[in-house]
Amino acid sequence: MRDRQASHNARRAREFQAFVAGAAGRLLHAATLLTAEPPDDNPRARRLLALSLAHTYAYWDRLHGEDPYDRARQYLATRFARGAWHRYGGPGRARRRPVGPLSGLTAQERLILVLRLYEGVAEEQAAALLGLPVERVRTICERATATLLRPPADRSRPVAEPKAATP
Repeated sequence: MRDRQASHNARRAREFQAFVAGAAGRLLHAATLLTAEPPDDNPRARRLLALSLAHTYAYWDRLHGEDPYDRARQYLATRFARGAWHRYGGPGRARRRPVGPLSGLTAQERLILVLRLYEGVAEEQAAALLGLPVERVRTICERATATLLRPPADRSRPVAEPKAATP
């Protein structure tokens, strides 16, 4: 009996290691985009990744054919969403200014944009995951995309006055 349990645990560990080797990089990038941290200094993203992988490992035997990447991504997103209010929205909290490529977006906009555009999650799935109406997810995604596509005004350069037309 012990040999069978040991064999099962060894197989489980090998399978999980193979999963981590293939998925950790993409999950870390998604977490870094969510937290809006620079890629070389992303402690919150790494913590989110570690929590997501630990959660996935704990559920490994109960996946029953379910994609472990979906489980890890789902936990990453819900953990970020839960923590975003406490970190950014709660009164009296110290705020660390986001500096990553999505730093001009709110936490909710980053979450929906990463799920929809980076991860390719359908609107309906993202809405169900976040407990939002599909139309709300669509609106937030469009607003976030428009914000990213609109270049920020460079306030350091003086604005040149328009030249008068010469006759």
